[in-house]
Amino acid sequence: MSKRMDCYLLYTVFVVLLLLGAVSQSNARPRANRPPNFMRFVTNATDFASEDYYDYIIVGGGTAGCPLAATLSQSFRVLLLERGGVPYNRPNVMSHDGFLTTLTDVNNFDSPAQSFISEEGVPNARGRVLGGSSAINAGFYSRADKQFFDNSGLNWDLTTVNQSYEWVERAIVFRPQLRTWQSAIRDALLEVGVHPFNGFTLEHKVGTKIGGSTFDRAGRRHSSADLLRYARSSNIRVAVYATVERVLLASSPSDSGNNVSAIGVVYRDQLGRFHHAMIRDRGEVILSAGSLGSPQLLFLSGIGPRSYLSTWGIPVALDQPHVGDFVYDNPRNGISIVPPVPMENSLIQVVGITEEGAFLEAASNVIPFASPIHSVFIRAPASPLYVPVTTIMEKILGPVSTGSLRLASTDVRMNPIVRFNYFSDPQDLERCVNGTRKIGEILRSRAMQDFMFREWFGSRRFRFVGVPLPVDQTNDLVMAEFCRRTVSTIWHYHGGCVVGKVVNCDLKVNGITSLRIVDGSTFNISPGTNPQATLMMLGRYMGLQMLRERMRYK
Repeated sequence: MSKRMDCYLLYTVFVVLLLLGAVSQSNARPRANRPPNFMRFVTNATDFASEDYYDYIIVGGGTAGCPLAATLSQSFRVLLLERGGVPYNRPNVMSHDGFLTTLTDVNNFDSPAQSFISEEGVPNARGRVLGGSSAINAGFYSRADKQFFDNSGLNWDLTTVNQSYEWVERAIVFRPQLRTWQSAIRDALLEVGVHPFNGFTLEHKVGTKIGGSTFDRAGRRHSSADLLRYARSSNIRVAVYATVERVLLASSPSDSGNNVSAIGVVYRDQLGRFHHAMIRDRGEVILSAGSLGSPQLLFLSGIGPRSYLSTWGIPVALDQPHVGDFVYDNPRNGISIVPPVPMENSLIQVVGITEEGAFLEAASNVIPFASPIHSVFIRAPASPLYVPVTTIMEKILGPVSTGSLRLASTDVRMNPIVRFNYFSDPQDLERCVNGTRKIGEILRSRAMQDFMFREWFGSRRFRFVGVPLPVDQTNDLVMAEFCRRTVSTIWHYHGGCVVGKVVNCDLKVNGITSLRIVDGSTFNISPGTNPQATLMMLGRYMGLQMLRERMRYK
């Protein structure tokens, strides 16, 4: 292969990785899964009445919303509203090998993944399908760390926490089978001192471990949507392609002023028709629309800073200055290499949890690309060349750096504007420097020798895709500049409606009766290495807490 062709190959692969990070693709076409039996209560929103009444209305059938709905339906009538469709008839969504296609095959209004770009220019994605981001992510499953429970602002009942995790895990969590790349990463982490080896565990433990996966051994995805199998079918209705426009609020006079209460929501179906879903006495509206969707809906419902809402012409129901503030995204930095040997697809299975506030993960991918030379010199259709790429990445604890979210439009279908202010706090930058230095140690380990190309005269080197680590990894300033220059996302953004600012310790919206938020927008810290386990736990946990609350005041 010529040097020019070699450079073009590496550049093309790098562009894909820069956009999406560690992703998986193969040349086998994934097959659709048969819809599960519980889908009988999932209906297109066009089939719903123009008005109906429920005990609980949950906005967002995502990672937290599905287990929450399943739990509440045991005793009450529940409506779950999802703006996207179902995952089970989408082969790429349901397959390990369709991960890349799901994240790249996007449109403005109904693709399972909705892309957005932060004001810093970092590409990102959010779920728009039943199951939410748990239906489009890399499937790694690991419980939260102690620091999350100590600092999240909720008064956790840890017995119920553990029961809620176990409820999720019995249904959708599997032990992955390590192959070449993940095994090498495990060995390298141990070689460079990320001790001890904790084996396979779902717990967050310092050292190297194999985590759980929501992909089964056949490569089929399981998501929070699967947890709807636990719902009481007579008590639940799930509307897909139901876009909630705003929360309906009502004011009533009291001795201390006006009381503002949520009384329902307005949602629109695919045909553009409006529907009203209303809550019964002592019912609640619960936002589970995620870290972009929940603050966006509060704004559009008139809950936010008075002066800001007035600039959009939105009538102010409650002057709440902190909606859209305290938004975080855990930066991801790392390197990618082309190995000299064939490589399997693997999403994240092994993690190194360091004492320095960095989490180390890896993936291997087979990425297709078609050379333009074929189209110039050969009349026959070009066959894509499948290139193996391996990635080592680090995510930092926290983060401490905070950003903000604002409306881009009063059309709820449009992404809000978000700025995460990556590395604006020096503590985040220090953690990134520590993490990327550890990646350098991994590359120098014996376990990585087989992934180097043999050069003339017996020397070996890695063939990097994109920016390699700096040569002088002892220089703090050089390493910090690498972190800033190569920052990307690992899709673990959170905040925007955080506890103590927008919601209280029961996740009830401050100043509004009968309105609660149950999703990652309430988090001021990311739970452990990966958030999906804790978000699904949160849905189950809050459902149980709410059922107990109703029983106490029955």
